[in-house]
Parts: sequence; structure tokens; C-alpha cells
Amino acid sequence: MIETKDARRIILEHVRPLEEESVEIVLALGRTLNEDIYADEDSPSFDSSAMDGYALVASDTAGASLNQPVILEVIEDLPAGSIPLKTVTAGKASRIMTGAPIPQGADAVIMVEDTERMRNAECGMRNEREGTERVRVFREVKRGENLRKKGEDVRKGELILKKGRRIRPAEIGMLACLGRTAVKTIRPPVVAILATGNELVEPGGKLAPGKIHNSNTYSLMAQVLEAGGIPLNLGIARDKKELLKEKIGEALSADLIITSAGVSVGEYDLVKDVLEEMGLKLLFWKVATKPGKPTVFGLIQGKPYFGLPGYPVACMVCFELFVRPAILSMMGRERLFRPQVEAVTLEDIKKKPGRTDYLRAVISYNRKLERYEANLTGPQKSGILSSMAKANCLLITPKEASFIKSGTVLEAMILQEGGETEGG
Repeated sequence: MIETKDARRIILEHVRPLEEESVEIVLALGRTLNEDIYADEDSPSFDSSAMDGYALVASDTAGASLNQPVILEVIEDLPAGSIPLKTVTAGKASRIMTGAPIPQGADAVIMVEDTERMRNAECGMRNEREGTERVRVFREVKRGENLRKKGEDVRKGELILKKGRRIRPAEIGMLACLGRTAVKTIRPPVVAILATGNELVEPGGKLAPGKIHNSNTYSLMAQVLEAGGIPLNLGIARDKKELLKEKIGEALSADLIITSAGVSVGEYDLVKDVLEEMGLKLLFWKVATKPGKPTVFGLIQGKPYFGLPGYPVACMVCFELFVRPAILSMMGRERLFRPQVEAVTLEDIKKKPGRTDYLRAVISYNRKLERYEANLTGPQKSGILSSMAKANCLLITPKEASFIKSGTVLEAMILQEGGETEGG
């Protein structure tokens, strides 16, 4: 058996980023950026209003209050997208909407909530031209208040997005803001998923005695999608060499291959034998982890192959430990591993020494004690999938430990991005 870190090292030595692919920006979601993105111009490209209100000269508002408002003449309306035609001078203002350009002469915007529209008749200004509009200003504003300055977001020539970054909705919005319609990315890997076993029935099928639903394919497909890959469901292969060879032949069209079950030492566990007959270059078999001891990794026709255990929890945990980093590496990602934090276990833990246990747990942050704390999600057998469904982390135990006392600090691998980690 090899250690987790050694298994990961071997895997990452044998996977490489896939080829570059240029796609429309909205289709780049979840992919890895394969170019540095620089700003071709300032954003925003002009001074604009951050609020609906009135663009004015800040010094005109000195002393303004509810009891003694300042009265200004309104010379122009400026909706978003318009071009100012008039210059704001002392005693004047332009009504302005959020995002509209600031007119020449104005150096501040007062919010509409701090003003009141009026007509000249209200002020006794009957001799001025009919229809002249004025506004009462009830508050002082400072120079630059409620303005968005040119280049406030990004400056021309600035490095905005660095190569290797995961493209999220915010990055897509930023690309659109910069005027980009397409972007260079790393092509996401197609991941073939094959479940094996005579006992398996697809969800929705009737369970005869001795049969179970095929859950591994669907949890693996979801994990592949979450990592950014493209799952290819090859269904179920029964425990016959000819059928396995046919299905694995189909899997070779993908970039990476996963099988679940059939990799231990049972009489009917044929997958490893069939793969070796088909030219598998075996790089490791058996890892010092619990769950997941019989995990296999190798190359078949140059493509990464993972043989994962059949137990649902072991299958999912081994995906997290070994397959997910491989997918991210093939996508050109820089951060390959889940984040880890130190957490205090709130219960005693018994284990067999000799392997590193990855226990399903719920982690939360105790604000009063300023620490992360973890509780197990129940029985930790490899077939109890509910323990995984309840978990938001994997609690990592020392290899040689046999008893871990409540209050011990352990490493916790966070599984849920933005998960429920806030507590008492």
C-alpha cells in the first residue's frame, strides 16, 4: 500500500492539461482561463453618476438644510446613455440618472431623496421664463460625492484576470465589461464512468432479491460536473470479461476513465484483470486510506484510469482524494486540492491503526471559542451513503492512531464550497 500523498504525486506526474479551446464567454463558465486578460481601456470610460439625483457644484450646497434649503435651477435631464449638452455652473444643476455621464462643471451628485422639485412660481420668480424648473437641496454634499470616476473599476493596460483562473459568473461579467465576446480556455476533460456488477439495477428499476440500485454512477457524474469535467455515462457492465472489454473499449473515447467496483481480490472482481489484458500500465494498486484501500490507478492507451471501490462512500471519498485533482490538473487549474482547516473533534473516535481514515463529519465555526469544531455524521461504514450526504467535510485521522480523544485538533477537508460551516 502507498500513502495518499504518494498516490497523488504519481497521478499528477501522469496527467497534463488538455488543449486550448476558444469559446464564447458565457460558455466558459467553470472552465480554466488560458490567457492573461488586460484592460484595453478604462472602465468606466467616463465619469458617471452613482445615484439618481442632481449633478451640481458642491460649493453651492454649503449650509443647505431642511429648514434652509438651497435652490438651484435645473438646466438639463440626463438619463443613462445620454450625452450632456450643457455646462453646470454656480446656481445650476442637471437632473441625472444612475450611470449617466457627469456634465462639465459638476463635481458632485446629490441623491434625489435629499431634494424636492419645484416650479418658479413657488419662489415668486414670475419674471423668469415660463417653465423654468428648480430644485430644493436639503443637504450639503462634498466634492466627488456620488461620482464614479473614470477608471475607477479598472485602468487601461491593467492585468485583470490571470491565466489559470477558474471562470465564474463574476469573471464572465468582467470579460463582458471589457468588451470580450470570446476567451481562450482549457478544454474540460470528458470522463467515462462505468459501474460494474451483476447486482446493480438502474434507478427506477425494480429490485429483485439480492439487487441494489446503481448509485455510484450518479454520484460520480455529479462529482465530475462539480469539478468542471464532462461525464460520459457508460451504464453497467456485468461480471463477464467480454462485456467488460466492450464497455472499456467505449470508454477509450474519453479523456479519463473511471470504473467502480471490480478492483479488489474477489473471484468476480474482473476489471483489473481485463484492463491488464487490454494493456493497462498499472501505476499503483491499494492505498493506505480508509475507505478506499483497493483503489487502482494506471494508464490505458495513454489515458488515465481510476478503478474505484464499489462501496458508495469509498467511491466518493476516493474521487475526492485522487480523481478530482487529476481532473483539475487536466483543466489547467492551479489549485488542485480541497481547502483544509484545523477542527476540534467533539467526540471520541476509535479506529484501527495502519491507515489514514477520512471520516464523514459536519464542521462548523464556534464564534465564541473562535475555532472550527467537527461532529461525525454517524456510522462510518463504507456502504452508509447517508453519512456522506450529511457531511460537509472529511475529518483526517493520523495513520497510527487507535483512539482519538474528544477535544483533539484534526485536519478537516472542506467538501462544500460555501457550505454550512457557521455555528454557535
